[in-house]
Amino acid sequence: MRKSISVTFFSVVATLLVLGTAVMGCSEWVLFNRYFAQERYEALDSVAEVTRRAADYVVQQAALPKGEELDALSTKLEIIGESAEAYLFLTDEDGHVLITSNPAQLAEDAVPQALMARVGDEKPYHVLSTLDGVLTEKSYVSVRKMMDDNGTCSGYLFLCSSGARLTDFKEEFWSNFFFSACIMLLCASVLTSVLMRRLTDPLQKITEAAQRFGGGDLSVRVEGVEGEGEVVDLAHTFNQMAENIQSNDNSRGQFMGNIAHELRTPMTTIKGFIDGILDGTIPPDMQNHYLQLVSEETGRLARLIQNMLDLSKLEADQMKIEPAPIDFRELGEEVMKVFQYRAGEQQIELRVEMPPLPEMELDKLRVRQVLFNLIGNAVKFTCEGSVTLKAEYQPDHDGTCEFTFLVIDTGPGIAPEDQARLMEPFVQLSRIRGAAAGNSGTGLGLTISRRLIEKMGGTLWLKSEPGRGSVFGATLRHIRISKERKPAEPSEDKAPACGRASALSILIVDDVAMNLKVMKALCRKAGIEKIETALSGKEALALLEAHSFDLVLTDMWMPEMNGAALAGKIRADRRFQEMPILAVTADVEARDNFPLEFFNGVLLKPVTLEKIRKMLGSVQGMGV
Repeated sequence: MRKSISVTFFSVVATLLVLGTAVMGCSEWVLFNRYFAQERYEALDSVAEVTRRAADYVVQQAALPKGEELDALSTKLEIIGESAEAYLFLTDEDGHVLITSNPAQLAEDAVPQALMARVGDEKPYHVLSTLDGVLTEKSYVSVRKMMDDNGTCSGYLFLCSSGARLTDFKEEFWSNFFFSACIMLLCASVLTSVLMRRLTDPLQKITEAAQRFGGGDLSVRVEGVEGEGEVVDLAHTFNQMAENIQSNDNSRGQFMGNIAHELRTPMTTIKGFIDGILDGTIPPDMQNHYLQLVSEETGRLARLIQNMLDLSKLEADQMKIEPAPIDFRELGEEVMKVFQYRAGEQQIELRVEMPPLPEMELDKLRVRQVLFNLIGNAVKFTCEGSVTLKAEYQPDHDGTCEFTFLVIDTGPGIAPEDQARLMEPFVQLSRIRGAAAGNSGTGLGLTISRRLIEKMGGTLWLKSEPGRGSVFGATLRHIRISKERKPAEPSEDKAPACGRASALSILIVDDVAMNLKVMKALCRKAGIEKIETALSGKEALALLEAHSFDLVLTDMWMPEMNGAALAGKIRADRRFQEMPILAVTADVEARDNFPLEFFNGVLLKPVTLEKIRKMLGSVQGMGV
């Protein structure tokens, strides 16, 4: 049977009280007993000196006095005994009783020899006993050895005090003690019950609230628990936890609603435009325009999905940061080039202002992602003026530095009340900074950027005033300064000549037929003419046996035989050990999910014509 905390606590307290009371009573009884005995023995010893003269007279006589002399001696001994609340008797050296002050207290007329052997010492002998049946009741006894003029033993003086007083005291002591103990236990029980009620009532409320909370009622809170103490702290902590969980649940629901809305909007647009083209609502001369809009909406969907994947990995703490030596100025200028065309359309100036920087160990992919978000937002919401990328670093003594980069725009600025929620998920800048830039964002860019910077051990901050532009800054701490120089990377802007690309023969492997059609069309657009496709790894191996290829592009997530397994089988054949194999995947964490030792590179989805051209440039660098 399950015991409640109150029953358990009361049982423990009651046990401790009973044990403590018993130990205290026994110790007090031992002390009283010793004190009572010591007091009696001291009283008997004090009487012994008074009695010694009469005792010497008796034991030194050849015979006991008779008649009036004996009566006078007995009366004297009786008076002496009564003065000390005791009685006494004399024995010869063999233990035979010669005279006593109270004959009624003696049951025998001789003390046993075994006892006489123990008392035969010059020092007083003390004992609480009946003297082996000589006395009629248990008494305190003090025995003195009597000596004659020649120094020989002439007899013994026994002074006795009844032990009945001790018995009466013991009965009274334990009676009062048990009564006091019962009163004490009763009071302790009442106090314990009151205290336990004050303790268990809040715990019971917390338990009931936790059970309802676990049953799905996220609005329940612990109420009526006030004051101070650990239990009150527990109740407040529970309420705070419930608030956080309910807030997270509401945020999750709002998050899912936002996702549904963000997915539904471009999908509705795409479906409407495609249906219009198919049923003839959109005239042929306008179809390219609407197909361009479909492409833009598809890109928006791809960005939204990728952002949601990144956000989910950041929230699950599964996003890995892989620092490597990079040239930040080169990276910043590369990102700036992406927005040159749009900046030219808006007649705004793009600037890069930073002193000479050392190579620093940063995650290039994640820093580029943050720069794309910050610079993209700045260009989008700046109608005139400029967008400037600045950077500075402060070296430390341990080979690291504090690195800060800023994106400064001359846009409309952001109101103080909007700055706090700007980096929350699905809060779109167009709703805060005005609708001049449209509503093409997903509302996740700044959230992801902030969490990426925090993942790298830094902070993302904002300074802005309405009408005076904005400054988005990132400060990274303890960034290691690299002493190694990276080898120069081949320019990604150079596309291979069509004549060289047309000579290539490639094999594309994907289990989705539509993906194969898209990939084949993009490769043909890039100038590649010799293209074969396979829907499975098994089919790809058969084509490799029948044809000669210069390059293999394979999807990673395929049934039966995934891309990594296919690449392993290809490399196992000596004929294909030098043939380039590229992994085609939408998984930006492919290095963590698949072994890539058999691949020459990774082509990330969504695949575009520009990516195909860059891929061909890389392949040509391999000597194909």
